[in-house]
Amino acid sequence: MKKIRRILEAKWLVMLVWLAGVAVVWEVFAFRVEAVKRTPENIMPHIWQIVQAIFSTDTVTRDQTALQVVLTSAGQTLERAALGFLIGTILGFALALLMHLFRGVEKTVSPYLIIIQVIPILGMAPIVLAITGDIGVSRIVIAAILTFYPVAANTLSGFQATEREKKELMYSYAANKFQLYTKTYIPNCIPYFFTGLKISAPMAITASILVDTLQGDGGLGCMLSQAQKHAMSIYVFWLIVLFSACIGILSFTIMGWLENAVCPYRRTGTNRRGGKRHGRKK
Repeated sequence: MKKIRRILEAKWLVMLVWLAGVAVVWEVFAFRVEAVKRTPENIMPHIWQIVQAIFSTDTVTRDQTALQVVLTSAGQTLERAALGFLIGTILGFALALLMHLFRGVEKTVSPYLIIIQVIPILGMAPIVLAITGDIGVSRIVIAAILTFYPVAANTLSGFQATEREKKELMYSYAANKFQLYTKTYIPNCIPYFFTGLKISAPMAITASILVDTLQGDGGLGCMLSQAQKHAMSIYVFWLIVLFSACIGILSFTIMGWLENAVCPYRRTGTNRRGGKRHGRKK
């Protein structure tokens, strides 16, 4: 009975059931569309048709298959998203540190951070492009902006959530401010910091793809727009959608792996000393 329960609670089984449910719902609608539309692949193709397009050797441009088009475009988009994500992470952590060190900085900067976050990406993109004057740079800046706020806000929450007892203990040891931050504040904020990374990593990728659709000059979003306008095979569109979803999930997962590597005590089944949790023997 315990073995059956463990199997049912396994993460891989939950994910498998979830994917199977999505596939069933997708196919139901795909068959429905096929029954009423002459060209169903333009609206909602079957899953096997999308998979077939991945391995197809037919070219959709002069010399590239659908998969090659997606992978080539993904390199441009992910490079910009990764660079913007890295810049936003560094600046977000630095700002959170400054806001915690100096109360005046927090009061001054917080309203502007909120204003930046409520501006839609579609409205932000032309403004950033006008300021930078370069399409590639503007995409990096937008990815950095979307990364910046979640990292800064969550890291600041981590600093502020440090237990009073820990601070008093450090004061009792006559710790200076540098020691207080390196030994207490920063270790305490790391889980909050990674929460910000988990939120912002998929957002940076999504923003880069969305801006690609507006400004052109290559990238997944540009190919997505062209495929929608039937400038190439419509299956390029579906492959980009599938690829983008996988990359978004993978980016979130990678942040989780990094968190487990940096904070081993947060792993499931381990305590803060890294030992295994043993249940009570019956």
